[in-house]
Amino acid sequence: MSDVVAMLTHASWNLGSLLARGGLVMVPLLVSSMLSLAVIIERMLFWRRVRKYEGGETILSLVSAGHLAQAMQVARASQHPVARVLLAGLEHHNPAPSMAMEATLQAELYRLKRYLPILDTIITLAPLLGLLGTITGMISSFGIVSEAGLGQPHAITGGVAEALIATATGLSVAILTLVPYNYFRAKVEAVIELIEERATRLELSLRALQEQEEK
Repeated sequence: MSDVVAMLTHASWNLGSLLARGGLVMVPLLVSSMLSLAVIIERMLFWRRVRKYEGGETILSLVSAGHLAQAMQVARASQHPVARVLLAGLEHHNPAPSMAMEATLQAELYRLKRYLPILDTIITLAPLLGLLGTITGMISSFGIVSEAGLGQPHAITGGVAEALIATATGLSVAILTLVPYNYFRAKVEAVIELIEERATRLELSLRALQEQEEK
């Protein structure tokens, strides 16, 4: 137990030393990394819930067979975006299912893309913060050199180290955020395509049922 505490203490000290050497820019970079991690975890949990039974094929099969009440019951039992959009079309199948599904799709898009603008901002902001750290570090180095002359090389290397730490941290935060961001974007696009395909099939099935009733 004491070894674990010692390791955690040493790691905390190293992290604090790294933040101190990187300059003030490391503070917003640390906040950005924590915010990015929180959003990534939230989105992963969200997609884990969404991955569960969506029931689209079952709903469409019931509609094709003319069992609208059962199809609506299956749709209500699912929280998947596809099922929710199809439910809106079924509830408003007469006279405007397409408009109802379009409105519900817009609401589902908000759920699917929630917090993604935060990741997008961090991807853009983190390298810029790293660049700012580079500039401030170099300014500090040259300021010390102008006062103390070239006889203190450690002053120059210290400023360069600050610059490099901030730049590396900014790039790391951006890269580690970019991968899950693109993954979540791809998931959103896949669900949107699935919704459009299921919605079109639902409209065709409802139109076929209406034509059968008119005969």
